[in-house]
Parts: sequence; C-alpha cells; structure tokens
Amino acid sequence: MTSTAAAPPASATPGDGTAPHADALVLGRRIRDARSRAGLTLDELAQAIDRAPSQASAIENGHREPSLSMLRVIAAALDTTVDDLLRDEPPSDRAALEIAVERAQRGPVFSALGIAPIRVSKGTADETLRTVLALHDEVARLHRERAATPEEARRANAVLRADMRAADNHFPDLEAVAKGLLDAVGYTGGPVSHQTVAEMAQHLGFSLHYVGDLPHSTRSVTDRRNGRIYLPTEPSMSRDSRSPILQAFASHLCGHEEPGNYADFLRQRVETNYLTAAILLPERDAVRVLGEAKQLRRISMEDLRDAFAVSYETAAHRFTNLATRHLGLPVHFMKVHESGTIIKAYENDGVTFPSDVLGAVEGSLVCRNWTARTVFDVEDRFSPWYQYTDMDTGTFWCTSRIEKAKEGEYSVSVGVPFAHVKWFRGRETPHRSTSNCPDERCCRRASPALAERWEGNAWPAARTPTSLLAALPTGSFPGVDSVEVYEFLESHAPRAD
Repeated sequence: MTSTAAAPPASATPGDGTAPHADALVLGRRIRDARSRAGLTLDELAQAIDRAPSQASAIENGHREPSLSMLRVIAAALDTTVDDLLRDEPPSDRAALEIAVERAQRGPVFSALGIAPIRVSKGTADETLRTVLALHDEVARLHRERAATPEEARRANAVLRADMRAADNHFPDLEAVAKGLLDAVGYTGGPVSHQTVAEMAQHLGFSLHYVGDLPHSTRSVTDRRNGRIYLPTEPSMSRDSRSPILQAFASHLCGHEEPGNYADFLRQRVETNYLTAAILLPERDAVRVLGEAKQLRRISMEDLRDAFAVSYETAAHRFTNLATRHLGLPVHFMKVHESGTIIKAYENDGVTFPSDVLGAVEGSLVCRNWTARTVFDVEDRFSPWYQYTDMDTGTFWCTSRIEKAKEGEYSVSVGVPFAHVKWFRGRETPHRSTSNCPDERCCRRASPALAERWEGNAWPAARTPTSLLAALPTGSFPGVDSVEVYEFLESHAPRAD
C-alpha cells in the first residue's frame, strides 16, 4: 500500500514550506484531537485561524497539509505547540484505526476495484472499521499473491544470480558468521560432527526436539518464542542429518524475517544454504585442502566431499564459493534433473547457460550433449564422469555425478574453461562432445527422415508437473502450509505448570 505526498497548499509562500516530515493524516488527527481537548468546534477553529471551515476540515482529514506558518497559527489557537502537533504517533488507538482505514481507502486497491470510500465519523463503530481494514488487507494479499507468478520468480532468480556472479559467489560477512560460531564451540578441524552442530544450537539458545508428526511440507520447524527446533525422527535418505539443524538456526543468524516477496524468499534461501555450507566446510580448512590439491594438480569434488563428510552437492556448491576468491579459478555449477531441467545454476567463467527471454536459467532445458545430461547415460554410477564440451564460447571441462532425491535422479556438475583444467583430476579424459545449442538442430530437432516418418503419428502422454497448473504456492514461505505449522507449534509448545 502506497501513499503520495500532498502538493504544497496554495497559501504557502516562498521559503515557508509545509510542515517538515509531517504525515498529513496523523497531523490532521492530532489537530482534531487538540481541538476537541480545547473545547472548540470546527467553525470556531476556522474563525480563529482566519480560514473557511472547509479548509480547516481538509486539514483535519489529511487532505491538505498546512504551511509551517499556518501550523504555528493553529497551535496558538489550540493552546499547544507545533512540536506536539508534529509528533509521529496518532493521538489515540481510535485515531490510529481511522488513519489506517483512510490510508487503505486512498490506496490502489479501492481505486482498482472502484469502491467508493465510506465516511469515517465519530459514530462509525470500531468493529466496522476493523472489518473494512481486514477486507482491504485480504484483497491486497490476494493481489500480491496473484502477482507472484512464475514470471516474477524467474525475474527474481535472474537478478539474484547476477548479484552472486558479481561477488564471485563469495560472501565474507557470512564466512565471518560461520567462523565465529565454529570458534564459539571450540572447532579445531576436520568434519563438523553432529554433536558439534548440536552444541552450536545450544550455544544459540535452541534445544532440539525430534518428533514424528512434523508437518509434511517442512524439513524443520523453529519455535522462536520458546527456542525450540523440531526435526523429523526419520532422517531423509538423501540429505545430511546436520543440514536441517544448521539451516534452522542459519536463518536466525542471518536475521531473516518473514519474506515479503519471492525475491526475499530466494535471497534468504541462498544465504541459509551458504551459511550451512560455510559451517560444514569451514573456509580456512577447505581452502587449505583445495590449495594443496591445486599444487598437486588434483582438485577433486570427491576429495573435498570426503575430507568434510558432506554430500557431493554440498562439496560442489561450496567449491564455487571458494574457487574464484581463493584459487583464482572461474567456474560454473549446475544441478540438473533427469528430465534435463536446470534446478540450480551458477557461472562466472563465460559458459552460456540456456535461459528464457527474462534471463532466467532455472527451469530451462540443458543441451543433451552437455556433461550434465550425458552423465545419465553412463553405466558406472560409482565413478565421476569427466567430459570436454566444445561450444561457440569455447571448450569447457566438467566433472559430474548422479545423486538421488525423492523427486528423482539429478546430476551435479562443476566445470571450468579449458585453460584452467590443468588443475583438476580427470583432465586426461577422452570423452568429448560438441554443443551448438541454442541452435535447435543441435539436439532438439529430429532429422528430416525421422520427422517425416513419425510426425503426426506420435501422441505422447505428458507427465505434466503440477507447478504448470497452478500459481506459486501461497503464504510467506512458498510451499509451506502455515496453518499446519501453527497447529504443530501449538501442540508442541511447552506448557506452564
């Protein structure tokens, strides 16, 4: 909801502007309150300040801002001070309610719906005003929700990825937070144990509670009021048991509030994941491991994974945080679903990801010849897959692995330009492909003979993702049923004796 500043009153003279930093509605209500306390009618105030009653009414209703000289006259007539009239807070709870309703009625929602505003008088019941305000807020929420389309999400994602690229995906403030927490619990090196993570939670004032009825749409639920983190009794087969705990208090450490829009939600998710990885793979130790590997020309995501007992995806993602800033290596990262759809992506090495007209990468299809796709055809799922890919922008080398999740299989790939492959294990691979995408003749268009044979004779039944059939999930936290979460917290909250 927005409000526009009123134009200077016609009576204002050069050098005698409107009241400084005055909110017209609050100022008007404070003048009305002071008039009532002084026992004056509107006509008597108008006469005292030498203005028509309609002008005095416009000032009290916030439709007109008085000049500073006029405000001095009004203050004198009401036996008060200019400073008192210019105070920010409404004079009463009733006045605050009236102001909120007036702002709502002057906002874009009422205007867009063509609803005539109601006249707020002394006789208008508080319940009526609260009802009008509640209806306005709900309509405004529905408008915001409708605006949160996949297009908005793609735009927000493109902006966020550009910010990450500008910073080489390295954020010193979050690294410092991670180091401070590690130091606080006496971390000395090696993999960060589950016990250490539990001690971090305790250090931050949280207790861990494992429950069997965690809301199905959540990985964890944090009760900030009572300092509790609720976790599932059955750990995920595809996720590190430490990560949900770290992500829960990472949001606390980052000072996150409920996201106001999709851009906030995405940025908070990136910060939470970054801080989680920075704790599991501490910067000093991870840089030491990677620096030694670079000297030996044997940088490997598998070795980084094993050194800190994390998932391959976590190791690969963390590598992108450190590679450019500490090793001088430009890099790209991709997480791709078995369908070929990009789930996550990052690059600062010049590789050209597929994208839509908005510049968004997530949701686009990867070329069938890229490492992120060819790895799905490899029989050996226990060894890393290395491949060179020749593109219009140059030759890139990638290492990739398959991981599983409840959504299916996906590949995690890390790559660098050819000039930097000398530092990596797997550079001697004979596997090579060529990609001419986005030219459709590369991998998205059938040969003329094949097309002629089957065009018009094929009728596949698409497995349509539900996300194509609905808008983005509702609520402050997309995909989370807030009612279910609130009911869960209510049932588990500690009771006073």
